[in-house]
Amino acid sequence: MYIPKQYEMHDIQEMKQFMKNHAFVTIVSVNQEGKPVATHMPVNVTDIGDEIYISGHFAKGNTQWQTLEEADDVLVIFQGPHSYISSTWYEKEDVPTWNYQSIQVSGRSRILTEQDLEKELIKLLDRYEGHRDNGATWDNMSDQTRKQIKGIVGFELKVTEIAAAYKLSQSRSERDRSQIVKELENSEHDLEQGVAQAMKQQGK
Repeated sequence: MYIPKQYEMHDIQEMKQFMKNHAFVTIVSVNQEGKPVATHMPVNVTDIGDEIYISGHFAKGNTQWQTLEEADDVLVIFQGPHSYISSTWYEKEDVPTWNYQSIQVSGRSRILTEQDLEKELIKLLDRYEGHRDNGATWDNMSDQTRKQIKGIVGFELKVTEIAAAYKLSQSRSERDRSQIVKELENSEHDLEQGVAQAMKQQGK
């Protein structure tokens, strides 16, 4: 990922938290014909010491899982809020642009055993259902429903490279940044409001 220096992030703890907060990802790999293939899915992000692991699952009918059996360069893209930035908001004439937050990681993948997959499903369900009354957690599911695990294939990726770009008008003046935040906060779109909040957080 091309990242101008002023937009490059280096705070590993911040990057880990960003990935956990934006855990619906795009995973990209290459099939036997050399063609890139991609799937969008929720994942678990786990950090153990200095190591980061990404895990998730495919429908068994999605043949992309076969490219992850032992692959060295699987790409996972985490996308945060993004927004068009009008140059009419600037004090002086310039070109419009786009603000965004994005992290890309790559690493070596492996296919999970059914036992490991069950552990990953428990973790995923606990995250999204554990706070609900009688939530659809693994323990609350019937044996018949649990059997659907046979229709999915789990994977784990050990992250070996990470790149983070937070393009949040860092090159603009304080006046321009304040005006951009004001315009975005007045928007009816959640993504634009998200960029405004990210810009305010970045300025702290």
